[in-house]
Amino acid sequence: MALRNGKKVEAIDVDPGDVTLQARNVKFDWSRTPLHWIPGEPIASHTLSAINLILPEGERWFCATFTEALPLINDDRLRADVRGFIGQEAMHAETHNVVLYEFLDAHDVDPRPFVLQSEFLMRKVLGRREMGSARAQRQQLVERLAFIGAIEHMTAFLGDWILNARLEDFDADPSMTDLYRWHGAEEVEHRNVAHDVAMHFGVGYFRRNLAMLVSYLAFLVVMTRGLKFIVHADPTMRDRGYFSLWIGLFAAMRRGSLPGLSSLFRGALRYLNPRYSPQAEGDTAQAIAYLAKSPAARAAA
Repeated sequence: MALRNGKKVEAIDVDPGDVTLQARNVKFDWSRTPLHWIPGEPIASHTLSAINLILPEGERWFCATFTEALPLINDDRLRADVRGFIGQEAMHAETHNVVLYEFLDAHDVDPRPFVLQSEFLMRKVLGRREMGSARAQRQQLVERLAFIGAIEHMTAFLGDWILNARLEDFDADPSMTDLYRWHGAEEVEHRNVAHDVAMHFGVGYFRRNLAMLVSYLAFLVVMTRGLKFIVHADPTMRDRGYFSLWIGLFAAMRRGSLPGLSSLFRGALRYLNPRYSPQAEGDTAQAIAYLAKSPAARAAA
């Protein structure tokens, strides 16, 4: 075992060298996955399931923004990485979109009202807007790239968490566990791209960290709202207020079925380091090793 960011993780000694990013087809079967897919952990189950309410539109926003930025990138290697990033994120969007209806909808949790809110946030609030000049248009693009760089930092350390979380100790559903580990592994694999793009477009230290502050707070708010949405729709649970939900979240964090708030905070703080590098988040060799054995990736091969 090795120690990384204060926790024990599986050590992978093989250096994969330069990695060419590519989308991987996956195939999941949700017919046997219960709504409380982590037995005895309904809050943890619904918190992680709430990610599906946000991700499809979020990933499409990533793809649209990077597609807009691609013609302005004059570094051949970075252009290739961006194309691979877009391919992976497009696959994430479509896969999580299927989960909305083959999993949540099948368990009588209608995702459509929340999806409409996600569409408004990503397309209207954060999406491309027509500006009055080419300079203003570029600055609006750079603002979006700064936010994506911050969000991709969070997805990298969350991807590292899910790769090393002991969800098997909770008898978590294998298909749902594989979904998040496949996605998390690809987030670790392409963790450098969004930061490299932000630096290429001149996102400075102040703008980078302001984007992290806003993204971190927005993530907590949106995830809590998504959790409340699913709990409200779950016929087996009593409806709960936000204070009660946070008590349940803290309890799940202590048991290890969710990442701890302190680890989330420390992860965000690492981004503030002037010498920050995404390379410190996760392990590429571990990510690729998981992708090679992912049941969903193997089923679609």
